[in-house]
Amino acid sequence: MSDEQHSGNWWIWKVFWILLGLTTFEVALGMIKPDFLVNTQFLETKLLNHIFIVLTLIKAGYIVLVFMHLGFEEKSLKWTILIPAFILVPYLLFIILTEGAYAYLMM
Repeated sequence: MSDEQHSGNWWIWKVFWILLGLTTFEVALGMIKPDFLVNTQFLETKLLNHIFIVLTLIKAGYIVLVFMHLGFEEKSLKWTILIPAFILVPYLLFIILTEGAYAYLMM
């Protein structure tokens, strides 16, 4: 990393606007709740929930790449850190959602 790449604070504003855009899109989806996303079930939960999970994983990966300075590392190191998180988090969410749906149905 050279001083020219991180001179000034332009990069933090770039990160801010990207994360703001993704978050605004998530909030807009949550407020509008399109019928085709709310009424479609996939893996026992609404498709809208899956979109929120994917967008949140994208934001988390971007934050890790930028603020942990992984964006400047070798591609293999990036994937070594990101892939376990991208596998483990959806797996744990799948367990939580399916068990929650089962508990809801058994009440």
